[in-house]
Amino acid sequence: MEITMPTLKVSGMTCGHCVAAVTRAVNTVPMVEGVKVDLERGEVMVDGHPDAAAVRTAIVDEGYEVRAAA
Repeated sequence: MEITMPTLKVSGMTCGHCVAAVTRAVNTVPMVEGVKVDLERGEVMVDGHPDAAAVRTAIVDEGYEVRAAA
């Protein structure tokens, strides 16, 4: 069964390079099975069973701000 974490709002993404950087960073987190980044909405959806704090840290380490989507 595939689990999706709550959608994360990520600010600071402005281009395809940003999308690639966030996707690459999140994919390094253990137990991540998939990542979808919506540049227009500034959202990141993660499938799998990763540690949520590790996902947030991976994104922040790339230079972006993360908060839970409302």
